[in-house]
Amino acid sequence: MEDEKKYAVLIDSDNVSPKYIKSILEEVSNFGVATYKRIYGDWTKNNGWKESLLDNSILPVQQYSYTTGKNATDSAMIIDAMDILYSGNVEGFCLVSSDSDFTRLAVRLREDGKNVIGMGEAKTPNAFRRACNVFKILEVISGEKSEKDSAQNEKDDEITSVSDIAAAVSRIITENSDKGKETQIGEVGSKLNLIYPDFDVRNYGYSKLTTFLKDSCPDLCFTVKHNQVVLSLNDSEGDIISIVHDLLKSNGGAVDNLSRIYEEIKKTFPGFNVNNYGYNKFGKFARSLPGVEADGDNGLKLRD
Repeated sequence: MEDEKKYAVLIDSDNVSPKYIKSILEEVSNFGVATYKRIYGDWTKNNGWKESLLDNSILPVQQYSYTTGKNATDSAMIIDAMDILYSGNVEGFCLVSSDSDFTRLAVRLREDGKNVIGMGEAKTPNAFRRACNVFKILEVISGEKSEKDSAQNEKDDEITSVSDIAAAVSRIITENSDKGKETQIGEVGSKLNLIYPDFDVRNYGYSKLTTFLKDSCPDLCFTVKHNQVVLSLNDSEGDIISIVHDLLKSNGGAVDNLSRIYEEIKKTFPGFNVNNYGYNKFGKFARSLPGVEADGDNGLKLRD
């Protein structure tokens, strides 16, 4: 299609296994069309890639190993990437390698406004992962291991922890709530990728973001509005009632400013939003709580 983004797929044969080629190209197709498909290595050696190149229309770029201990493949791939960048023919790059040597290249391409997809095995250093817009773990996208087994076998520092993800989701919802905005699940997915480029629900054994969040973030409330899944923090109304009653009791049974009550609730539930309870104003919500009643125009007191 004409509106599809064009990508240059550049593969480091020295640091990636040929068994992943089908999964690499399928994953790229989720982002756009691969107009450049090149793989770099010394083809005078039997590295296992030759059989896959014709079947997938990948152009092999010969790079002799001139000196022992020097990675000539990296240099050739970086030079080609810069030539393609200056040609202006693509909107993004897919850099396939488990080597951190391409970290600076990913940063440079992003500086020029290009979307950079990184792919590599689970051993890929975090420096390269974080330098990309998005990073995909080859063992996971290929289904080489079961997704749950893959996630369980990862070292703690190889994928972002579930607790960090849950905290980030809570911040996203709270920031939107403070601005009077709802939080749709698509926005959460996009922002998580901006915060953690290697975030992919498949890393944790899931195929859908909604299912992952339901299992990993018990404090979330999911509602459907206009065919869109909207997220909010799952405040317990019982806990809110206790907070309001305790505040009123500590102030002689009444508070003359509803904003004080609102701020007290927000201390415990930063994502609190009266819309989740069917109200458009906090005053109406507060006066609907059991055991309390209005105290003047802007106050609340315990009911006798």
